[in-house]
Amino acid sequence: MAIAGLDLALQTFGPPVYVYHEIVHNQHVVTSFRQRGVVFVETLQEVPEGSILLFSAHGVSPEVRETAKSRKLNAIDATCPLVTKVHLEAIRFAKLGYTVVLIGHRGHDEVIGTMGEAPQAMLLVESADDVDLLDLPADAKLAYLTQTTLSVDDASRIIGRLRERFPQIVGPAKEDICYATQNRQEAVRVLAREADMVLVLGSQNSSNSQRLKELAIEHGVAARLVDGSHCIDPAWFRGDETVLVTAGASAPEAVVQDCIRLLMERFNATLDERSLRTEQVYFPLPRELRDAAKAKPEPH
Repeated sequence: MAIAGLDLALQTFGPPVYVYHEIVHNQHVVTSFRQRGVVFVETLQEVPEGSILLFSAHGVSPEVRETAKSRKLNAIDATCPLVTKVHLEAIRFAKLGYTVVLIGHRGHDEVIGTMGEAPQAMLLVESADDVDLLDLPADAKLAYLTQTTLSVDDASRIIGRLRERFPQIVGPAKEDICYATQNRQEAVRVLAREADMVLVLGSQNSSNSQRLKELAIEHGVAARLVDGSHCIDPAWFRGDETVLVTAGASAPEAVVQDCIRLLMERFNATLDERSLRTEQVYFPLPRELRDAAKAKPEPH
């Protein structure tokens, strides 16, 4: 949705279109948009007043929204609805007087945005060991939330430790970890046992891609995280391996197919496609973007 939204923004408004942080954590996607006139920024002070600005799929804090408004930026929210769900849960729990423990990775864009919704009421834990360091009364009114791109296994361990220390802790009605993240982790968990190596197509700053690599290694299989076929070193292979190829949630399909093509051409590999889950979830584009696209005059 975020990628399609940025594409439509370029078509509707023309370049430059500004994006706060990377639209998704995938270098192939970011580079291709940059070549088309998209400007990725780390601060809103870099964006000229009155410009078109997209908030990335990872979400932003209320402070960023207010800054965009004060700078008279035409902001379009491309936050993933699954991330928005976590933001709304953080607000709800904080209003009800809970201290909210967010399970996630410090410094990740999604975590920064979520923590910004109720900074006075939120604590971050990255591991089960962090839970032991929480300086809270045994009977504290607690709730937990999770970053959407975590390892399902790691999150379960941390939640388990939280419940051991604080049996009264409550969580979201429905699990926060994104369905696309869970599906890919399940696929690696099931198929890695058949492979000699796992190739994960995704970028180093992609949390869900890193989790796939880590999961394969946990299952005793060599794994590499690469941005694309150009990063693959033929010396990694003897030529008789079974290679599991998977991809992070925001890796373009073309990148996956390029990788497969390289293995087939270089090593005469045969392809065995497996499907464990069919994804049919659809998120509509941001309304303000749809409205602007409809209002754009047809070219003569």
